[in-house]
Amino acid sequence: MNAPARSTLVAALFFSVFAAAFAADAPPATNPKAADKLPWEDMRLLADVMQLVKEQYVEPVDDKTLIQGAIRGLLGNLDPHSDFLDKSEFAQMQDLTSDQFDGVGLEVEEDNGAFVVVSPIDGTPAARAGIQPGDQLLQVNGTALDGLSLDQASDLLRGKPGTAVTLTLLPAGAQKPLDVKLVREAVKTSSVQGELLEPGYGAVRISQFSDDTGPGVVAAVKNLVKKNSGLLSGLVLDLRNNPGGLLDPAVEVSDAFLDDGVIVSAKGRAADSNFVRRAVAGDLLGGAPLIVLVNGGTASAAEIVAGALQDNHRALIVGTQTFGKGSVQTVIPMAQGGAIKLTTALYYTPSGKSIQAEGIVPDVELAPLKVAATDEQDETGGLKESNLSGHLANAAPAAAASKGASGSEGDLADRDFELYQALSVLKGVAAFDVQHKKKVE
Repeated sequence: MNAPARSTLVAALFFSVFAAAFAADAPPATNPKAADKLPWEDMRLLADVMQLVKEQYVEPVDDKTLIQGAIRGLLGNLDPHSDFLDKSEFAQMQDLTSDQFDGVGLEVEEDNGAFVVVSPIDGTPAARAGIQPGDQLLQVNGTALDGLSLDQASDLLRGKPGTAVTLTLLPAGAQKPLDVKLVREAVKTSSVQGELLEPGYGAVRISQFSDDTGPGVVAAVKNLVKKNSGLLSGLVLDLRNNPGGLLDPAVEVSDAFLDDGVIVSAKGRAADSNFVRRAVAGDLLGGAPLIVLVNGGTASAAEIVAGALQDNHRALIVGTQTFGKGSVQTVIPMAQGGAIKLTTALYYTPSGKSIQAEGIVPDVELAPLKVAATDEQDETGGLKESNLSGHLANAAPAAAASKGASGSEGDLADRDFELYQALSVLKGVAAFDVQHKKKVE
């Protein structure tokens, strides 16, 4: 059964794999043998409709608006990810690939007319305000999004840095909407963050795949090795709520943990839409165990990385099933200005599987849970002696607090239980590897 049609609203981040750079200044040459002749009768119909609109529409419409509208309709009717970008939109996309943009940092998908948050981008106003994946965006500054096009909704979200915008959201599972006031920013983000979770074990989070992601991952891992004063025993690669981005950085990140093998392949109609990317020798971790943490917001380029590491048996995929966007968009600059974003291929994991509308199935399923405060009650809900007013103190010396209760592990469980679970799996894999090596020796 086909998945419901989905399209993406770019509020602060695009949601695609881009296979081409933005260097070309003209449309690509077509193959005259393969190209079909234009249906001139239908072209005349289009011209006649445009002329009627110019003559009889209730308000005057200029030629540029009509032509761009026709182009957007042509591309938008193909699939949710093909689109026309005017000069301003094209420039905005180029800013996004360099991790610089103006906005609130919110990635939203349109699903059957509803605008649903895919993910807030780390370090942005939306993330700081606590907006969560699955929240539904209802209004922007009091204007309902119901019935609006993607362009209209995007225009409402855009604005100059320093200007305020109020979003009306319906949190996932909530009955009543709430208003969240944000201030737009000129955001410079880093797509990569590293953290030493405990001695020997680190985590690297990638929020999107942009120009600096590949070198950023290499630098983050090297920094963790330095902090650890030695090689890591294992690493969690956190791709949760990563909506994708550029193809080449995704290939670079996959290659950073592989010594050989196919990373990704793509198949399309045009000759240059067919390619295979392979890994070269050099594993940043030296073969240490690797966990890739994913969820339903993991999409596109992030799924390429997860699929490459899973199919090459380099990593365990932990979390929930990913989004399932397996198409490649090529950005083609136009001589008249702007560009078109055209779906030109489907990509495939090393095993030859297309994840379009399917996603990556994790090796270890982890439900998104949080550690809840218990108000010092035991598991049965009853009070403990120590909760009673005037209770007698224990005369014995206090035992040292366990690491799991008040040390780094306990803190991690409270802060990010999914990451804590992934670390537990990682440590289990690392322990198994050690035992296996001892048996082999």
